Amino acid sequence: FKTPIATISLATDAITSPKISGSPDKIKRFADIIRQENKRMNSQVEKVLQMALIDKREYKLKMAKVNLHDVINHAVQNSRLQVEKKEGKVSIDLNATNPFVFGDMTHISNIINNLLENANKYSPEKPEISVHTRNVKQGVEVIIEDKGIGMNKDALKHIFDKFYRVHTGNRHDVKGFGLGLSYVKALMDAHRGKIDVKSDLGKGSRFILTFPYNTKMNNE
Repeated sequence: FKTPIATISLATDAITSPKISGSPDKIKRFADIIRQENKRMNSQVEKVLQMALIDKREYKLKMAKVNLHDVINHAVQNSRLQVEKKEGKVSIDLNATNPFVFGDMTHISNIINNLLENANKYSPEKPEISVHTRNVKQGVEVIIEDKGIGMNKDALKHIFDKFYRVHTGNRHDVKGFGLGLSYVKALMDAHRGKIDVKSDLGKGSRFILTFPYNTKMNNE
């Protein structure tokens, strides 16, 4: 939490400065920074609480029939604004003829949103992100791919560890708390799903999610 708190503190000091207090435009700018950092800190607190519940297994999945294509379309729509701010694009290719799985809609949405957020975050300029689906024997496969900074073999060993963050070299604008991917892994396990990662340093990453079918649904 140190980074957002430090940023809020600096912005608050700036607003009370005589040089800034007489400029409505500058006050608005710093107020916006405080608002954004407060929102980010709330998000980080929520992730910590979610992980605490997951670690203690004090959570329940609200299982229901979920259309993965609907979830993906909604998540992509939400992420496009941030990606387009960097002059990037998100493409989708939904080939699964049966996109229905049995799972918790909220957590599945969070999984997809987390991976799209990461793909954008670790793409230095003009992100190129793609989302594909297909049916496989075990269920529905969702592939989220980017052409960002990628990871080396050592990073790949630790990306699902809590509080681990991929080294970004000289980039200091990558913000986060290192909880997103550990949350994704924990929830894929809770859904009895599978997550694989393929990545090349300097070329990008590919996250492959496999959501299993529900036997009852397959017999419908």
